[in-house]
Amino acid sequence: MPHTAADVPFDPEDATRDEARLRRFLHGLPGVDRVGLEQRAADLATRSIKKSAKLRAIDTAIGMVDLTTLEGADTAGTVHALCARARRPDPDRPGVPPVAAVCVYPDLAGTAATALSGSGVAVASVATAFPSGRSSREVKLAEVGMAVAAGAAEIDMVIDRGAFLSGRYGDVADEIVAVKQACGSAHLKVILETGELATYDNIRRASWLALLSGADFVKTSTGKVSPAATLPVTHVLLQAVRDWQAVTGVARGVKPAGGIRTTKDAIRYLVAVREVAGERWLTPALFRFGASSLLDDLLMQRRTQLDGHYSGPDYIAVS
Repeated sequence: MPHTAADVPFDPEDATRDEARLRRFLHGLPGVDRVGLEQRAADLATRSIKKSAKLRAIDTAIGMVDLTTLEGADTAGTVHALCARARRPDPDRPGVPPVAAVCVYPDLAGTAATALSGSGVAVASVATAFPSGRSSREVKLAEVGMAVAAGAAEIDMVIDRGAFLSGRYGDVADEIVAVKQACGSAHLKVILETGELATYDNIRRASWLALLSGADFVKTSTGKVSPAATLPVTHVLLQAVRDWQAVTGVARGVKPAGGIRTTKDAIRYLVAVREVAGERWLTPALFRFGASSLLDDLLMQRRTQLDGHYSGPDYIAVS
């Protein structure tokens, strides 16, 4: 654990910040051992689970998926179809759990909210000029407000990577705090876009900066930049929320997004969650997959586990 509660540089609800103190805190975090981190991630990725536990792992992963459509050609029809799939991912198998959330652009949040009413599946919306984050704060907050008013229960914001990489940590923190306030009761996922942060040390600092500023989740990527989610990067985020919980007593979540496509991938991430953060994080309340194409493979592998033979995509309503 890098710090004690007394070292936390500011109250997330306090809008005034001491930039120098914040910088000292973030640069006082232990440096990431790149070799050790990548070796640990590689070692855990070789872990296997018992066949009897695989179905449970698949169902756990399905329940953690944020089913997403973020294309310029999205329509109300696209969103309705996605929401129907979110509620019943495999219509022929009623035992399949629903996914955690459906994520859309703000102008379609109301459509998703209507389609998901009473289902228990959350409406998530990207905001703050996703994916670039290049807009004024006024526009970003207006976008958040629009999504929340339309029924979004979760907001996925992007940080200003230019400000972060320029060392303007206070600006980044202020914006996260302002977005959190605009969210009201909606949960806030803060996208770090780790592929643009260049180093594991930067990713650790950005994770802590987001947590200090009120993030409910730290998220790797928009899915629009390569590399997106990787196991070593996700380890860094899991370490951050683990240490945050140890310091504050408050559990925050992690969401890897982009590039997670197979059941084998998903199980590797679940193993990382258990081994790095702990079993407490093996719940959609604290861990999500931002990986819509992953659902197709999870459903096919689930049928294989139950039927004893491979079920190809012709038997699944693939996205």
